[in-house]
Amino acid sequence: MISVVVVDDQALVRAGFRVLVESAPDLCVVGEAADGAAAVEVVRAQRPDVVLMDVRMPGMDGIEATRRIVAALNDPDGGDQDTGDGGTRVLILTTFELDEYVYAALRAGASGFLLKDTPPEDLLDAIRVIAEGNALLAPSVTKRLITEFAARAEPRAAGPDRLEGLTPREREVLCLVAKGLSNGEIAAQLHMGAATAKTHVSRLLSKLGARDRAQLVVAAYESGAVVAG
Repeated sequence: MISVVVVDDQALVRAGFRVLVESAPDLCVVGEAADGAAAVEVVRAQRPDVVLMDVRMPGMDGIEATRRIVAALNDPDGGDQDTGDGGTRVLILTTFELDEYVYAALRAGASGFLLKDTPPEDLLDAIRVIAEGNALLAPSVTKRLITEFAARAEPRAAGPDRLEGLTPREREVLCLVAKGLSNGEIAAQLHMGAATAKTHVSRLLSKLGARDRAQLVVAAYESGAVVAG
């Protein structure tokens, strides 16, 4: 059973998401929060598999809440290290198609980004994808927003040196991951087997110390491996 926490400042929206999530036999809602600070506390108490996180909320917003939740996962004293498969993952949900939200969410450690008008079945599938440890970066809207904002983002701490240990093939795979391609699409484009593509992605995660594909996207853009445009 995949456990979910719903975070939104509107009670009616939270109730709608709860009904939708619990309509699926393999999903359950274990908590709700109306703002970012409360979300951090609920996640600490419940340790859900997935958080459905709103962005614009009073007080602490969803980006800062995501940052704190992910930081707690990386804190040896945070108590979340025994979750086994990487612990809680955050899926950002918003009505606002603003570029900075996508990139800020990914930099904060979110594993995916969807608009609230996503069809119900697609949202349920997205929860499952995130819970399995994958990043939800394939939808065209997400790729467009990531690319547009990355083109304007200021250089960050991840410089070219971070990629020094990668092979030429791994760099190719990283660039394709950053463009939102799935393992199957990467395999087709580079004329390799799907299992080989998956192995390359796994090695990238290990070498770059990335938690999931979303963090690979951030690393690719910030190191200059991908030139957005």
